[in-house]
Amino acid sequence: MRTTTLLLLALTGLPCHALQAADVPHEQIGQVLTHPLFAEPYVCSEHADGELPHLGDDLGQDCMIAAFDEAGTVSFPRLYRTDGSKNEDWFGWNRPVQSPCDCEVAATHVNPLTNQPGKPDPSRASSVILKAADGTMFVVAHLQALAVTKGDRVKAGDPVGHVGNNGYARAPHVHIGAWRGPEALQIRWDQREMHVR
Repeated sequence: MRTTTLLLLALTGLPCHALQAADVPHEQIGQVLTHPLFAEPYVCSEHADGELPHLGDDLGQDCMIAAFDEAGTVSFPRLYRTDGSKNEDWFGWNRPVQSPCDCEVAATHVNPLTNQPGKPDPSRASSVILKAADGTMFVVAHLQALAVTKGDRVKAGDPVGHVGNNGYARAPHVHIGAWRGPEALQIRWDQREMHVR
């Protein structure tokens, strides 16, 4: 009787979600290891699973170069100098962007418009679509001054363009997304290739 009472107390003291969690199947998200986009320190924010449901956006990342403003008094990395109201204020503006893979350039798109920071445009962003030998596809978007054309072959780390601010972008950055077939892939950076000075 004492054992039954203790067991009932233990079970009723558990939160309901703890009992339900084991019943919910959780599928593993596919991943792809990629070469860093920049040869300098950068930060990325990730799109959650299903947040943006289109291939290339789903599980994608928005990446910005971070640096110390040596002229200022701030002693931590920042994304821009001054108030960030001009593209040139942003440390990433017009910096080289590296290919994430050994790939063929499947397509490119150029958007000739340049946004002012804080004012996105609904037009399609300038982009490069890359295809790896295993069928993995990558999109690198919000570029300017593309360095590749359709049919080119690039190695991981080769330049594909420069950081821009076009399409639906609020500031100079690069969006990267990856997928294989109908499956969006989570991007992981090959930290062996990151050469932070």
